[in-house]
Amino acid sequence: MMIFASRKIMHESLNLLIDLVLPEGVKKYFEVVKHESDIDNLHLYLDELNIIPVEYKDDKLESKGFYDSVTIQDFPIRGRNVFLHIRRRRWINHSKEKKSYLEIGIW
Repeated sequence: MMIFASRKIMHESLNLLIDLVLPEGVKKYFEVVKHESDIDNLHLYLDELNIIPVEYKDDKLESKGFYDSVTIQDFPIRGRNVFLHIRRRRWINHSKEKKSYLEIGIW
């Protein structure tokens, strides 16, 4: 039981740190699916959540995987370069009969 409690605390601590590292608003639309670090770099891998924003609620959308990832270099943290590897979700908008990604105002 003690191991479970310490994992929960560790998970909460990691979430707090991620909130401090990621630009504001990113966690609303993306989840961190992986991270890697070495002496010089921190890499965070983010996938767009499978959630349709309210402004698209009247459209008939279907998620069809992801576009290739895009890498953005963010501000360094404690001397380490920070790279955000972002995968946007690929949507088919059956209401407008086209493939697209959703417009979200983060960057």
